[in-house]
Amino acid sequence: MARTIQSLERAAAMLRLLAGGERRLGLSDVASALGLAKGTAHGILRTLQQEGFVEQDPASGRYQLGAELLRLGNSYLDVHELRARALLWADDLARSSGESVYLGVLHQQGVLIVHHVFRPDDSRQVLEVGAMQPLHSTALGKVLCAYDPVAHSQLLEAEREAFTAQTVTALPDLEGVLDLTRARGWAADVEETWEGVASVAAPIHDRHRMPVGAVGITGAVERVFGEGELRAQLVAAVRDCARAVSRDLGAGRF
Repeated sequence: MARTIQSLERAAAMLRLLAGGERRLGLSDVASALGLAKGTAHGILRTLQQEGFVEQDPASGRYQLGAELLRLGNSYLDVHELRARALLWADDLARSSGESVYLGVLHQQGVLIVHHVFRPDDSRQVLEVGAMQPLHSTALGKVLCAYDPVAHSQLLEAEREAFTAQTVTALPDLEGVLDLTRARGWAADVEETWEGVASVAAPIHDRHRMPVGAVGITGAVERVFGEGELRAQLVAAVRDCARAVSRDLGAGRF
């Protein structure tokens, strides 16, 4: 079995201790409960405090959980709720479109796939939940960059690799693509990331009308792209799905 890192184990135990029992604990309480020397406990608490995971009351000197943990917890809950609300609609989209459906969120200068519905046929497919997709060349990524200022700023910093001859990498051209995405409410990727593959995606908003993710379909170019343009019924189906999930998240009508 792989060795664990003792300092991280102690920090995790400390956070669990602060999460239960009394609201605030002193240094001696923490050290005694975990069987640590005061100097060791103090060093871990100071590090956690610098990272925002622990706060110290100025008057009593006691420690409690910090706001950064709340932010991380809310981020997890947001993604969990997004996926839960999208399950039924994503299944319906896969059935109506006949294509694979992906639900993505912004993560580390890319798109993290948090839900994937297989194409409803007998072909062999690989589950891609947890996979990362680029921001600049995928329909999901373009939607996030068009509607989320944080995603847009990360696009400027990220490496924009040319995966195929169709990949748009120049920033002025990308800005034009994002303007078009905002104007029509959806984005496309026609062989920009994978040859022979096309995608369509639309944004999902929460109750505050903030972009929290994107949903899209991906399939062979000949099925998604026909007669010189993306199939209108597929674009409409993706947009309807995004609106339905947004409504379930409390966004109201778009």
